[in-house]
Order: sequence, then structure tokens, then C-alpha cells
Amino acid sequence: MKERENAVILSQERIAQGIYSMWLKTKAAGEARPGQFISMYTNDGSKLLPRPISICEIDKEKGALRVVYRVTGENTGTELFSKMQAGDTVPVIGPLGNGFPFEKAEGKKVFLMGGGIGVPPILELAKQVACAKKQIVVGYRDAETFLREEFEQNGEVYISTEDGSVGTKGNVMDAIRENALEADMIYACGPTPMLRAIKSYAEENGIECYISLEERMACGIGACLACVCKSKEKDHHTNVNNKRICKDGPVFLSTEVEI
Repeated sequence: MKERENAVILSQERIAQGIYSMWLKTKAAGEARPGQFISMYTNDGSKLLPRPISICEIDKEKGALRVVYRVTGENTGTELFSKMQAGDTVPVIGPLGNGFPFEKAEGKKVFLMGGGIGVPPILELAKQVACAKKQIVVGYRDAETFLREEFEQNGEVYISTEDGSVGTKGNVMDAIRENALEADMIYACGPTPMLRAIKSYAEENGIECYISLEERMACGIGACLACVCKSKEKDHHTNVNNKRICKDGPVFLSTEVEI
């Protein structure tokens, strides 16, 4: 069982409308992997449940993690986080989840795909994955293409926007088609409709594909069964056809799960 600790905020800034970037000094940085997440608690005693936030970057030398998150509304946990400043402390547990099996990409042409708030966890993956060809395909709502410069330092970047203001108009699959891109392995994180389309594309083309599922979580450690998804095989914990996204995931081989 991971222990809760008080992480120190090193810096925080708004990088797009409703999107914030926070660096945290935390022990979790020592063993973190791309695709994992941390559970962040507010200092408001009325909000008991943590917020699962994906890890965007890892700095093991400084013992720090970067999280990039979206404020989801007024008086929410994420809004409280956005008001915090350097020097403040925030209770966290992590790293949690399994992360991306990026070692499997060696010698292969790879798509690293992110959409919306599923974009941030792709950055550390792009930094660590060693492959023959690294194609980063990321989708945004509009011209606020946060993290774009960091991505461009780590691979070939292709952008889609819903309004067509940058790159391909449409979604990440439209960007793949427009640029005639090909790969033999996919890693992806984003909203369910996007992942469903990627899963279908991967299976139709015989591509090994790993997807990180976004889901509302409660405990974050696999005890409450609030974040299950349908799976092909029976889960040994519940003896039914489901997987706990927080504990068994959030990353799954696409053929393992039904979305």
C-alpha cells in the first residue's frame, strides 16, 4: 500500500484556458513511469475523495513530478488546486496504476496519441520511448495547443483541432489519414470515443495497441470498484468480466477491454 505524503508545490502556471501545469516535489518521482497517475487530495476537509491526475513529466534527479490538469468547475478539487502556489503542500499518493509498456516499442514505428486532457501523459512517454520512428499525434479543441513545444522536441508532431485552427480539422484519426501515417504499435490516452476509434483502427490493421482509459475514480487503489470496465477475461478479484481501471490499468492492451 502506498502511503500518503505532503508534496511541496515547486511551481504552478496556467498554460491554456482552464488548463494548469504544476510541478511537485514528491517521493513518488523515484519510481514513476509514463502512464501512471497520482491521487491528489485537497486541503478542504469536506472533500474526502482524491482526484486522480495523470503524470505529465518525471524528473528523478530533482525528485519531482509535473501534472497538467483541467479545472472541471467551480468549488471542485481541481479549482482548489489551481489556486495553490509554490511552497504550498498538497497530500498525494503515488505513483499508481501500471503505466505504458514502452519497452515493447524498440525498433518499431510508433504512434503516440493523445486527446484533450489525455495529451499530458503522452509527453513523458515521448521522452522515454526508444523506437525506430516516433510519431506524436495529438488532438485539441482549438488553437490553444498546450505542450506543443515540448512535443516537438521529442518526435514528429501531427496536430488535429476540432475547429481546424491548427493542423488537421477533426480528430487524431483524421490527422493520421490526412498525413498518410503508418505504424506497427500504438500508445494512446484520451476520451472514450477517441480510444474506441483507435482500438477499432488497430484491430482492423493488426496493430498492437495500448490504451489508457480515462475514468472517474473514488479510492484510486482498487478497493471500491467504482472505476471498472468490461474485459474479455474474468477478473480474479471479482470473478466477473471487468477490470479495475485504477489498479489493473489505467493502461490496457486494447484487445483486453471493451469500450
